[in-house]
Amino acid sequence: SAGTFPGKMQHFCQNAQALFPKRRSIPATAPRRRPGRPAARTTPTPPTPMKIRIINHSSHPLPQYATPQSAGMDLRAELKEPLVIQPMERRLIPTGLRIALPEGYEAQIRPRSGLALKHGIAVLNSPGTIDADYRGEIGIILANLSQTPYTLQPGERIAQMVVARYERAEWEETDRLDSTERGEGGFGHTGKE
Repeated sequence: SAGTFPGKMQHFCQNAQALFPKRRSIPATAPRRRPGRPAARTTPTPPTPMKIRIINHSSHPLPQYATPQSAGMDLRAELKEPLVIQPMERRLIPTGLRIALPEGYEAQIRPRSGLALKHGIAVLNSPGTIDADYRGEIGIILANLSQTPYTLQPGERIAQMVVARYERAEWEETDRLDSTERGEGGFGHTGKE
């Protein structure tokens, strides 16, 4: 009966469960730390680099990133002797490299900012595109836009190569386009300010 000790104890336990719900259990794998001590910082895992097949017939190391977060790899001139590029002259510079990109990717060839600013040396068709199905040697079209000759040294870093994903498009022919605030405005229509 409710007046006996076991009955009273059962009544007490039922009330205690209602007043004090079970504490959420901590998983055994959760790290424990002392009160007042900050949680340890976790270092993000760097992304796994994409593997690209390459043939190196040059006398230089493979293209490399200059810093851990560089977007482009430096390409070097595969020359047997120094080459002079005259003002307003363009030359095709070999690299000795051939690559096989995965489908859906391209390699963009871009100028090096130091060569452009200090010497006026530019990649003429910037950015040049290396398609995923191209298997020939990578050549860099350099142009000297300055007023003085520039001597290119063997092994000199001449351009950057950025590997990027692209999307293929499919045309949907129509006789009407949606209207926008800009409309047909182009060629600096927004002004300088």
